Amino acid sequence: MASPLYDIAVDDIDGKQTTLTPWAGKVLLVVNVASKCGLTPQYEALESVYEKYRDQGLVVMGFPSNDFAGQEPGSEEEIKSFCETNFNVQFPLFGKVHANGPDRHPLYSALIANGPQATPKDGGQLRERLGAKNLLPPGKTDITWNFEKFLVDRKGNVVGRFDPDVTPDDPKLTKAIEAALAA
Repeated sequence: MASPLYDIAVDDIDGKQTTLTPWAGKVLLVVNVASKCGLTPQYEALESVYEKYRDQGLVVMGFPSNDFAGQEPGSEEEIKSFCETNFNVQFPLFGKVHANGPDRHPLYSALIANGPQATPKDGGQLRERLGAKNLLPPGKTDITWNFEKFLVDRKGNVVGRFDPDVTPDDPKLTKAIEAALAA
């Protein structure tokens, strides 16, 4: 039986409605991205991880969100151009979504429901810094910030969730990706 995750409607970066069904059977790394964030350079590592593992079945999926300090203000066309020009992004990009709040996209509701706790980097220093600036989201399971990552296995199950400062090439994440690909 296919995961209900694959049936959720999403818009691609060009505004065409689709679902995740075309990627059923692949390992997915779903990331809420932003172009004006201190973590934006992660685009380079995301593309590198995508290129390294895509032939084994990994698909990185970028979902722009302006939920975090307005760090993704551009239109989809501007986001696409930024990603292609600055980071030569080849992995799929999607239309802007709300990752948190009352208008949270159904994809993020499903991801959070199946992966409620993120793996922090080095004791959660990012969370401490955001908390000191009153920037932490209110809910314990809310997305912390831009570049939080969900790892979805080939059956559509969330098998990992990683804090934004866990970079795409962090050994914790690459080990989880390799395990999901091997399963």
